[in-house]
Amino acid sequence: MIPRVLTVAGSDSGGGAGVQADLKTMLALGVHGMSVITAVTAQNSVGVQGAWELPVEAVRAQYRSVVDDIGVQAVKTGMLASAELVGAVAELISGTDAPAVVDPVGVSKHGDSLLAASALDTVRRELLPVATVATPNLDEVAQLTGVRVESEDDLRRAADAVLEYGPRWVLIKGGHLSGDAVDLLTDGSAEHWLRAPRHDNRHTHGTGCTLASAVASGLAKGLTVPEAVGAAKEYVTGAIAAGFALGAGIGPVDHGWRFRD
Repeated sequence: MIPRVLTVAGSDSGGGAGVQADLKTMLALGVHGMSVITAVTAQNSVGVQGAWELPVEAVRAQYRSVVDDIGVQAVKTGMLASAELVGAVAELISGTDAPAVVDPVGVSKHGDSLLAASALDTVRRELLPVATVATPNLDEVAQLTGVRVESEDDLRRAADAVLEYGPRWVLIKGGHLSGDAVDLLTDGSAEHWLRAPRHDNRHTHGTGCTLASAVASGLAKGLTVPEAVGAAKEYVTGAIAAGFALGAGIGPVDHGWRFRD
């Protein structure tokens, strides 16, 4: 049977990030994507104009509907706006026998807040401990731990700070640093440094969602965490290189870049 991956995230009406990016990634990587919508956003290439959180009971019902009937080989989380939602999703994941990739979404590409400050402690105490892999970017590391990464040398310190909250692995995304795009994957003992040339392309909307979904897709197909992250890094690097203009602002990465001539 085709591997099945469930995304628990918000909707991006512009199609570049959120559930839309997740499902495109899953299709491109050969798994069956399914979704639990946690919020609806009015969003385009220039920013987020509005966001409406779904009730916890609606999120729980969607999750149970999919998992109890269809089953999953991996779960990926994205936008979880409130402490109540974070706690409910953490509880659902803890009762699911599948690896979980947690993308602790804090702000959008345009700087719009997507996580209430009151939810940060619930992310630390309840969501990160159930994560097989957590994939914070540098802004999210600072939000969660207070550690500010100024250079590649700081990535280890950032990883250690996130691991203290309990995920099995953490992938610190160093894309906001200068130079090559360098990420650090570690479980506290083994270290895997992932490097890719930086592409001169500002159309990078959806990179975080895409990377986390690609990791989840690899895990669903039976790859180890380092294998899944390595394959995801390669896929996202190609998607960034092929990113395209859309609207008046920041365009999306190209999830279908491997299908182009």
